[in-house]
Amino acid sequence: MNENAFPGREGSDREGAEKEFLARRFESHRSHLRAVAYRMLGSSAEADDAVQEAWFRLSRSDTREVENLGGWLTTVVGRVCLDMLRSRKSRAELPLEPMETHARVAGAGAPGADPEQDALLADSVGVALLVVLETLSPPERLAFVLHDLFAVPYEEVGDIVGRSPVAARQLASRARRRVQGAEVHDADLVRQREVVDAFLAAAREGDFDALVELLDPDVVARTEVGVTTGAAAVAKGASSFRHFAAVARPALVNGHTALAVFIENRLDRTLTFTFVRNRIAVIDIVTDAARVAELDVSLVDAG
Repeated sequence: MNENAFPGREGSDREGAEKEFLARRFESHRSHLRAVAYRMLGSSAEADDAVQEAWFRLSRSDTREVENLGGWLTTVVGRVCLDMLRSRKSRAELPLEPMETHARVAGAGAPGADPEQDALLADSVGVALLVVLETLSPPERLAFVLHDLFAVPYEEVGDIVGRSPVAARQLASRARRRVQGAEVHDADLVRQREVVDAFLAAAREGDFDALVELLDPDVVARTEVGVTTGAAAVAKGASSFRHFAAVARPALVNGHTALAVFIENRLDRTLTFTFVRNRIAVIDIVTDAARVAELDVSLVDAG
């Protein structure tokens, strides 16, 4: 048979193969994109919508010159989420419903959602952190999530929010201060110090049960190398903190309730605490020497 008898078939087959290849590449990034969207939006259903919109935009775009498809998709999802957050604010919609995360963990999510993946997302964020994120403006939230949680450079963050890299850095810094603890009254600081003193005493004694009692069930502990979530996991980690706890001292870090760990009279690391309902909800642990040097650390009386 003449190979030119069906002149459109070759082009159609090639187009179909290209779309299939593109779909496979997109699927390889789906979990990451959904994690970004979930942290941005605090809603599984909205995260799925944002990821689906990213696929629509990808399928309509010429990405042959794109060297880093994952980065390109993260930028697209960031822009989609920013638009969704702005729309939510303009309609004065209610923020995340606290029970939504628990419903997802039980397997109730958007149609076609993976309950196991939902549970992993919920564990990696925690209700407490999502509650704090809801206090941020959309640009602050995007800057904090993309840079601090996913290491997206400030240049790319600035491009998404339509600002300079310096302005993007300021957005993230402002958001970080809010996440580490909003402005509090003196009475709140006294109560927070009591909780942290109890945390330090329990860590020194390796008292797992006492640690769990002081932690929010969805507590998040963050370091430069990873995130630990859930009261049991964080308490276990704090129990192994005994050798550091012995040399930890009560402090204020950038004005927030914290612990400072000194080794041979040198500041080695800091732990800064965020509270929800008088329990520890977020612990930010800084160990990198360069970052530690930039912190404003003031020691306080142990009381």
